[in-house]
Amino acid sequence: MVKVATTKLDRKLVAETALRLLNDVGLEGLTLRLIAKELDVKAPALYWHFTNKQALLDEMATEMLRRMTADFMGHTDGLTWDEALSLAMRGLRTHLLRYRDGAKVYSGTHFTDLTYAAPMEAHLRALVAGGFTPAGAARAWFTAYGYTIGYVIEEQSMGPLPGADSGGYDLAARGERLAQYPLAAQSGPVIFAGADEGFELGLRAVVAGIGAVLR
Repeated sequence: MVKVATTKLDRKLVAETALRLLNDVGLEGLTLRLIAKELDVKAPALYWHFTNKQALLDEMATEMLRRMTADFMGHTDGLTWDEALSLAMRGLRTHLLRYRDGAKVYSGTHFTDLTYAAPMEAHLRALVAGGFTPAGAARAWFTAYGYTIGYVIEEQSMGPLPGADSGGYDLAARGERLAQYPLAAQSGPVIFAGADEGFELGLRAVVAGIGAVLR
């Protein structure tokens, strides 16, 4: 346990601690009481900063975005719209996979500051410069974003935990259950294995579709 009683307790410290604990206990197991224990404070001290778990998740997602922004988000200089969009979605997936249930934590939350605004503006400008209307650019961004979030939610639900050497979906057992449905049985390795390759193929299809339909 990390003892930080002498460190000033603030929202950022709580969110960082929660993200560190997430890989150990998952989203369902993460509670304000557990975080307070890790910080060596009483649980009521956290309620001064977060009234409930959803408020904490909002701050956790914002902290995740801050880390993404420092790493890659909004870097569009010298890239075509499709290169910039693909780079952003690859980076988003990479960051979400660093945390157990990372995509579930990140999706559906409300950011607590404007960290998202500058990178979003940069990507929308790249899309507009690439021939999209402002509305088309917004739809393009949200379509690629939705694909990536949904893919990672499924990927994390089926696959091993971060840092685990084994685990995931039992394809052999699935094949036996679907013996009378050969095409469904053969789909297993495509759907449930080769997550990196699958993501890239899907991303290419999504980006190509965005260019064909929305541009």
